[in-house]
Amino acid sequence: MTSITTHLTFNGNCREAMTFYQACLGGELRLQTVGQYAFGLLMPPRWRKYILHGTLINDTLVLSGSDMAPETGLITGNNVSLFLRCRSEEEARSYYTRLSSDGRPTHPLEDTFWGALFGDLVDRFGNQWLIHFQKS
Repeated sequence: MTSITTHLTFNGNCREAMTFYQACLGGELRLQTVGQYAFGLLMPPRWRKYILHGTLINDTLVLSGSDMAPETGLITGNNVSLFLRCRSEEEARSYYTRLSSDGRPTHPLEDTFWGALFGDLVDRFGNQWLIHFQKS
């Protein structure tokens, strides 16, 4: 089955962010650094600790990330959100609380007209999360 995985790009703090997301969402985290590969020796020493590719997997949830920002630089904007479909109200509330820690809750979790519990937040890394639990 073809699927889409969310990939986040960071500016040197991918390890910190992905570790935070693992603490919030659970799962297995795999991180590969630039320094693990031969081409890493051609990079400036500070780049060797940067994450070339990271993957967090928990059941069907897959989140990937990297410190490999484009030459134009990293621009964090509001054009991408992580839509987290939860299996229960308790799970939605727990994820919302953990992900908004040191971040900014932008819309509290509340019952919606479409029969869901929904809210959104910006985490401490500037990424937007939409938390959703369909009640009916």
